Amino acid sequence: MTTTMHTPAVSRTVPDSMRRTAFLGGALYLVTFAASIPAAFYFLAPVLDDPEYVLGAGADTRVITGGLLDIVVAVAGIGTAVVLFPVLKRQNQTLALGFVTSRLLEAAIIVTGVVSLLAVVTLRQGLAGAPDADTGSLSTTAAGLVAVRDLTFHVGPGFMAAVNALLLGTLMYRSGLVPRLIPLMGLVGAPLLLAAKTATVYGVNDDTTVWSLVALAPIFLWELSLGIYLTVWGFRPSAVAALPPVQALR
Repeated sequence: MTTTMHTPAVSRTVPDSMRRTAFLGGALYLVTFAASIPAAFYFLAPVLDDPEYVLGAGADTRVITGGLLDIVVAVAGIGTAVVLFPVLKRQNQTLALGFVTSRLLEAAIIVTGVVSLLAVVTLRQGLAGAPDADTGSLSTTAAGLVAVRDLTFHVGPGFMAAVNALLLGTLMYRSGLVPRLIPLMGLVGAPLLLAAKTATVYGVNDDTTVWSLVALAPIFLWELSLGIYLTVWGFRPSAVAALPPVQALR
């Protein structure tokens, strides 16, 4: 009788755990959107768009807020990989570990860009307006720091986002944990984004071209749809049942 009473509880625990994992992983993906979009298009605009920001009145609180939002993006990005890892490694442990590593590298690159912009704020607060300030050197230094952030934006959310899509997209497509159309968008968009960002780094393309927008669209839709699907519906039960048991992993 005791065995009969405990069996249903055990059978419920695994699905409940999987649902929580899917929900948290999806929610973290949505957090990256909620933080990165206002940071890029509003909060960081003053320092990114004004070459003389370091010499002017500044909008330091706004820029610092944007930097903190980008740090949230970096941490949430790591979280997506860490949370999903126990499930993904049951499909392929090497690719799952590669996804965690890729997310860590992307986060490090993003934070490097944030530090560069916060350094511009520090320069403006400490040196700009001082009687003996060398405005030419200040402008040159600030421009260099903004250029570092621009490059990290291409390498981090650019190159590494494509690598993430290849790794996670492959895992999701093979496992069928979500409808295969979702990872297929990532697998199609990854080489397009890599090509567009490579051309941008070489100076033959920029983020405002049609090529860049076309290349970005599948990756944007892939990550957004993955976040929504995992948050609302979770993993597909049939795909979870087909995963190899944990003890079978080598």
